[in-house]
Amino acid sequence: MIKAQRQGSRDDYQTPPLALTPLLPHLKKNWVIWECAAGEGNLVKTLRKQGYKVIATDIHSGEDFLSFEPKQYDCIITNPPFSLKQEFLERAYCLGKPFAFLLPLTTLESEKRQRFFHQCGLEMILFNKRINFETPTGEGDGSWFASAWFTNQLNLGKQLNFTVVS
Repeated sequence: MIKAQRQGSRDDYQTPPLALTPLLPHLKKNWVIWECAAGEGNLVKTLRKQGYKVIATDIHSGEDFLSFEPKQYDCIITNPPFSLKQEFLERAYCLGKPFAFLLPLTTLESEKRQRFFHQCGLEMILFNKRINFETPTGEGDGSWFASAWFTNQLNLGKQLNFTVVS
């Protein structure tokens, strides 16, 4: 996709490869990972370099996570569109597969979502600093919000896991 067409989208923040580092030890090497909001492909490229088989889809490719599902996959890893985080979470829990979504910490704020996580289960990997997402203009100018990996069925061992990224 051409960056000029994507400018102005509040959902277009690409994940730097560094953000995957704390998640990698919890992924099984034989898994087929579905990156369902692939965007520019940063997560896909990094996962493939680490030896994972990855299915990459995106709403712009005509394969919308909210209505499409690959025939075979073991886990979902993505940075979902900010404006659709609730819909993506609900769909992921309904699919019943392990998943990890990179989301802002404010995702925890609503009473409705807290009840949802309490009922469905949640483990998190929290970073020691904010992730410097790539912006639609191509500049990584820092993030105005803290984020974390919101996971389910990855068996992290603790509900809250803290990591250091450099």
